[in-house]
Amino acid sequence: MDKNSIVGYVLIFVIFAGWLVYSSNKTELEQQEQQQEQLRLDSITQANKIDSLERAAKQPKVQATTESSVLSEANPQIDTNAVAGVKPEEFFGINNDKIDIQFTSKGGSVNKVVLAEYQRADSSPLVLIEPGSNNFSYTIPLKSGIVETNELDFSVKEKSSNHITLEHKFATGGSIEQTYTVSEGYLVDYAFRLVDLQEKIARKHNSYSLAWDMRLPLQERTLDNERRVSTVYYKYKSEDDPDNLSETSDDDDDLQAGIHWLAFKQQFFMSTLIFPEGLDESGTTISVEKPEDVEYVGEMMADLSLPYSFDNSDEHKMQWYFGPNHYKTLKNLDLGMEGTIQLGHWTFSWVNKAVVIPVFHWLSKSIKSYGVIILLLTLMIKLVLIFPMYKSYLSTAKMKLLKPELEEIKEKANGDMTKVQQEQMKLYKKVGVSPFGGCLPQLVQLPILIALFRFFPSSIELRQKSFLWAEDLSTYDTWLKFGFDVPLLGDHLSLFTLLMAGSSLLYTIYNQQSQASMNNQMKYIMYLMPVMLLFWFNSYAAGLSYYYFLANMITFGQNFIFSKFIVDEDKIRLQMEANKKKKVTVKQSRFQKRLEEAAKKRGVDPKKLRR
Repeated sequence: MDKNSIVGYVLIFVIFAGWLVYSSNKTELEQQEQQQEQLRLDSITQANKIDSLERAAKQPKVQATTESSVLSEANPQIDTNAVAGVKPEEFFGINNDKIDIQFTSKGGSVNKVVLAEYQRADSSPLVLIEPGSNNFSYTIPLKSGIVETNELDFSVKEKSSNHITLEHKFATGGSIEQTYTVSEGYLVDYAFRLVDLQEKIARKHNSYSLAWDMRLPLQERTLDNERRVSTVYYKYKSEDDPDNLSETSDDDDDLQAGIHWLAFKQQFFMSTLIFPEGLDESGTTISVEKPEDVEYVGEMMADLSLPYSFDNSDEHKMQWYFGPNHYKTLKNLDLGMEGTIQLGHWTFSWVNKAVVIPVFHWLSKSIKSYGVIILLLTLMIKLVLIFPMYKSYLSTAKMKLLKPELEEIKEKANGDMTKVQQEQMKLYKKVGVSPFGGCLPQLVQLPILIALFRFFPSSIELRQKSFLWAEDLSTYDTWLKFGFDVPLLGDHLSLFTLLMAGSSLLYTIYNQQSQASMNNQMKYIMYLMPVMLLFWFNSYAAGLSYYYFLANMITFGQNFIFSKFIVDEDKIRLQMEANKKKKVTVKQSRFQKRLEEAAKKRGVDPKKLRR
């Protein structure tokens, strides 16, 4: 590895370090602000509770039947069955082999969703939507007053194992129907109908609103990691790629017309409301809040407006997706929902989409162990990169042979770095060696390196898949539990991360043999980087650290083969000596001209430097 390669790695180090510092400071500030705001809201809520109790204590007790009669007389359009306490809440369910959905009679909405093929981190059933955490309600503007569907009682009109129609009949005529049908997979066909209500809705209203508010329960091992990638995603019908709110802080946005779908996304799962034809009505707002409460990941909200046609049966056909963030599954839906999976910027994500994911899925068809799959994937990647790796090793070998001469130049220059650079460039040209020969191969590997950095933490295939001592390759392995928090490291030590950092340190030491003129400060930075990797990756996916460890070890093996069987250093030395004897006329570069101009300013004769 030459000086330019070192500079490249140092730049990556600086970028990572800057990002970590920025994220840490930003997150700490945001947490303080959230905590203050939560305290304020809690005090308001408590005060309202006390006030409500006081008012309730002063009011006379009225029988439910009397209250119903009064409401019926005051607002004959409103169903008396909507009065609380008249009818107990009931639950109904439909299912297939992948999802089990429970509905509540209060509002006729989804009350609970269980994914049959998955479990939570604690091995309990994976409940995507918990009872009481999902508020899905329409606001209907009747002439006599506003009706909220979550306050209405719904009953079963028709039902089978995978189909249900829930109905609310108004006492004065007309009804609201909600139909859910689940077939194969994770999609649920959903229809909302207003039947014979055209005369009861004020003509000035050509739309009604839909409010969706859900608290997302913790599914994974670490709350902070899951919160960091959980937010609201959305996609317009006219756009190819989705967009999203902030993943690290509270956020909100006003959306335009043409919404194709809205997704409340967690790390590996999401609940998505789909409008197949697009929602042409404007006025959609979305928001996300990241609470301090450790019981759930966050609260996500969406307010939408649906057009009303004043027909006998006004119907809106939608779909639900309750399922995993599995790339192939989402890709097959042809809705662009695979864009919610974090595969990196498009400059690197194409590696995952075109190469890594297809190969990964192909290997998983015949191999059960995902640790073995990662090993084979790493071998394939290294095989593809064998030629750039050979060129990099060859460049390193040449620089190693030149090391004594380069050190001699440095000693003779007596600290004059301009003269050092000029003499070194002259030597490179004489022997036919490019100081940048090792940079290009490193750049070729960079897209793959970054792509896999995003692939492994986002791959649901690795979730709860064990290998060796790691119980779950999608999160960190707890080889050593401290019982207390260590700054920047956490409460544990990951063995895969330790192996990765250790192999990186050995590789750094090995490469120091070919460095010609590296100062002590640069050496310290190079030795520090593997140590920093231990802190950075200790809470990352074990599959990622395992891959980097394998990549390092395979690189050691490749270099051993190159040195013993392919690259002949004696031949390289003879070739460089022969090149020295050749008279080479090279046009002076702009860089050399600048160096000579700098020498003139210091009173040094440029001709003497060229000798």
